[in-house]
Amino acid sequence: MHIVIMGCGRVGAALAQRLERQGHTVAVVDQDPTAFRRLGAGFSGRRVTGVGFDQDTLREAGIEEAGAFAAVSSGDNSNIIAARVAREMFSVENVAARIYDPRRAEVYQRLGIPTVATVRWTADQMLRRLLPSGAETLWRDPSGGVQLAEVHTSPAWVGHKVSRLQEETGVRVAFLTRLGEAILPTSQTVLQEGDLVHVMMRTNEVETVEAAFAKGPEAGS
Repeated sequence: MHIVIMGCGRVGAALAQRLERQGHTVAVVDQDPTAFRRLGAGFSGRRVTGVGFDQDTLREAGIEEAGAFAAVSSGDNSNIIAARVAREMFSVENVAARIYDPRRAEVYQRLGIPTVATVRWTADQMLRRLLPSGAETLWRDPSGGVQLAEVHTSPAWVGHKVSRLQEETGVRVAFLTRLGEAILPTSQTVLQEGDLVHVMMRTNEVETVEAAFAKGPEAGS
């Protein structure tokens, strides 16, 4: 996958290096050409000097073939504008923005842009927004037989009730994160775009559950 990163500070450089080690092609955009020194001599991706929300700059970075875009500059406004341009102008599927002011995160979530607030920032959280897959374990019982995990959910589940998701996958939905807030769903709660689904499941059934969540609802059921 090709991934474009806006911002070559400590976080942007670390993301670029990590993604390249995972086999992805990466382009990094920054207004300051000296910032690219953080990438190191071993980085083989593109270094593009310019404003991260300028369309021509993004095209130079390969945004038109990108599968993911991360806005991790030092400015909230720049990050959200760039994220919206990537999502709305170039239809990039996986877009994430780092936000310094967590009070503004809900507003951005309503625009359909996953955000990671600096107060709970980790590189793993941003990578999970850029490359959603599988399950991220959040808790295990002492015996290791049951776990709570955030499971990546196919867009095909959007519009379907939590009860159907539970019936077809065999999990118990513990809670949803919607627009930055945790909610306790009922069986009638309908899944919406951008929901993060946290479930309780047996540890030995993780692969089966991941496959069911990624596949979507059974046709005709």
